[in-house]
Amino acid sequence: MSHLIEILNDGGVYITYPILILLLVMVVLFVRATQGKADFEKTKSLIVSISWFCIAWGYLGRTIGLISAFDKIQAAGDISPSMFASHLKMALVGPLVGLLTFLIARVLIVILVALKK
Repeated sequence: MSHLIEILNDGGVYITYPILILLLVMVVLFVRATQGKADFEKTKSLIVSISWFCIAWGYLGRTIGLISAFDKIQAAGDISPSMFASHLKMALVGPLVGLLTFLIARVLIVILVALKK
């Protein structure tokens, strides 16, 4: 568990944790819809919109991470491979979390559609 938290922190707390919070929001929306406490179409639309936002947010994090990495590389001049690898890892974690959240949301939507009466 601590390794997962370390990876999420490496991806940038301002990128990965909002995506995880939105994943929780989508799960709550899903549970409410399956219990019949929410409008099906509105809930489905919200989950779709939030899932696309998660991907966009992850790729925004990637862009910011790469720009930051290249700025540090430029300032340092000569850079070690481990420093370069750590910055590349940081730039890849945000989109990965966004894509995983998107896939989970898609599974939730498929289940919602299958359960629709």
